[in-house]
Amino acid sequence: MTVASPALEAPLTTRPASNRPNTVAVGTIVWLSSELMFFSALFAIYFTLRSSAPELWSQAEGVEGPGLLNLPFAAANTTILVLSSLTCQLGVFAAERGQTRRTQGIANVSRWGLVEWFTLTLLMGTVFVGGQIYEYIQLVHEGLALDTNAYSSIFYLATGIHGLHVTGGLVAFLLVLGRVWVSKRFTHQQATSAIVVSYYWHFVDVVWVVLFSTIYLLK
Repeated sequence: MTVASPALEAPLTTRPASNRPNTVAVGTIVWLSSELMFFSALFAIYFTLRSSAPELWSQAEGVEGPGLLNLPFAAANTTILVLSSLTCQLGVFAAERGQTRRTQGIANVSRWGLVEWFTLTLLMGTVFVGGQIYEYIQLVHEGLALDTNAYSSIFYLATGIHGLHVTGGLVAFLLVLGRVWVSKRFTHQQATSAIVVSYYWHFVDVVWVVLFSTIYLLK
């Protein structure tokens, strides 16, 4: 069944040309720069604790350290989050050409619009957060709680704060999708919202890749 794209699908290129940078995009980039400094501080704490108590990071300390981490599960969860950046960007491409919804059957992904790609990204991000919660439950069950030692504290602090950022991104996707659903016409402002949300999502994805490499892979 073919689904027609609503008034798209008015071209977004009809607005007056301007050489000024988009203030919303610039503001988002500045804000993300401050977030980068925040996560840099978390990494500094992590490596400071690791240098002051290296025994907690020894794989031999299985009951209280990295030996409890489920690397294959975390790697699969990471793959889901990384791939969600791709689906998010495909949604941005659809927004830039003014296509809010699919123009053919749902099985034909090449004809998907912003709504379909952002909905898929939302689902993948939700799976990632659910995976993190499941991992926390398993670790606590095996004896690694937030207050077990310095290693567990920084592990839960760093990954938990990142998880909250991912959750914030999911809320942003819901807001963008909600605005598209209630609007009769897709506007340039809505396209800009989709773009800046993608900036944020790519940012949390990159941060997680660094976190994953540091916590799960670095010996």
